[in-house]
Amino acid sequence: MTEPMLWGVGASAYGRFPERRVEALAWEAVAEAVRDAGVSPGEIDAIVVGSVFGPPGVATRVQRGLGIPGVPMWTVENACASGTSAYHEAVEAVRLGRFGCVLVLGVEQMSTLFSGAIVPEATDPEGAASLPLPGLYALQAQRYAGEFGVTPEQLAAVAVKNKRNGLDNPRAQLRSAAPTVEEVLASRMIARPLTFLQCCPTSDGAGAAIVGGERGNRRDLRIEASAMVSGALWDHRSEDVWGFASVARAAERAFAQAGRTPAEIDVLEVHDAFTIGEIITLEALGLAPRGKGAELAPSGHTARDGAQPVNPSGGLLSRGHPLGATGMAQLAEITWQLRGEAGPRQVARHRAGLVETMGGGAAGMDGNACVVTILAPQT
Repeated sequence: MTEPMLWGVGASAYGRFPERRVEALAWEAVAEAVRDAGVSPGEIDAIVVGSVFGPPGVATRVQRGLGIPGVPMWTVENACASGTSAYHEAVEAVRLGRFGCVLVLGVEQMSTLFSGAIVPEATDPEGAASLPLPGLYALQAQRYAGEFGVTPEQLAAVAVKNKRNGLDNPRAQLRSAAPTVEEVLASRMIARPLTFLQCCPTSDGAGAAIVGGERGNRRDLRIEASAMVSGALWDHRSEDVWGFASVARAAERAFAQAGRTPAEIDVLEVHDAFTIGEIITLEALGLAPRGKGAELAPSGHTARDGAQPVNPSGGLLSRGHPLGATGMAQLAEITWQLRGEAGPRQVARHRAGLVETMGGGAAGMDGNACVVTILAPQT
């Protein structure tokens, strides 16, 4: 068994780039990751690519441009968790000694496919009812408001925090201004109670990482845990709202692997495709009891200068959400934070970081997949 380490990361800018080829987005992220890790392309033993809507052969198209022929390469599709699912496979491959140096890539170009919300799968009940993901998350919010009294202002506070953080992220898609709670609530209603400023944008982008074994480089991060779960059966009779249980299962495994508790995590990047998503995720991760997650943003607990900063990058709400690339963007941000290299976004305490990415969409399941990984600098 080999202890897996994160050697380097890279990311493209995030936004709408319909004129760019998907390979160009990928090369931008990979080139930075390779430089950051201090490796040559010839040292890469395998390539794992996470993508949801990438063109057929997207991994091969990227490989062709990288000039790394012949190495094992495969593509992972796990909805929004595709990038971190690819990363999880790389971590396990290094741990088991299959490969010594693995390139992980998440890439997506959505601007050429969708002008608004992702069109739901027509064969699912949600698709037949024309219920896209904003509607599904809105149902989460309505149920939470009914059960726990979560207020519109508490939901809006998540958007205010993350959009303020995004102003300091030069790669973020949305950087025009930090709205007030009143402005968030006054923006156009998308799916009640979620307004326009509580929904992530349609995005293009790529993120990359190099995973390998121990090599004596002090900049490398220890991968204390990487846990991936697939969805379980879920319907309206389930005790938890959609998506909660899959995150909780992955988190339980990750904390057990790392030998840590939620209170020991200093900085987090979590899947905030919609404001309610961050609230429910933080409860599932154990940062707050059920029904209390909505208090974290208004109290300042999850602010960049708070006790446990969440989404200092701006999160999906500000950075953007290119599905297959999202998890790798989160991983890059936590890497920069743990190294103390995040510039104006840098948090004060950075001894342990966590990334959570949940992919959902298949009817009757509490998510397609969820990955939780915990990283720390070397002591």
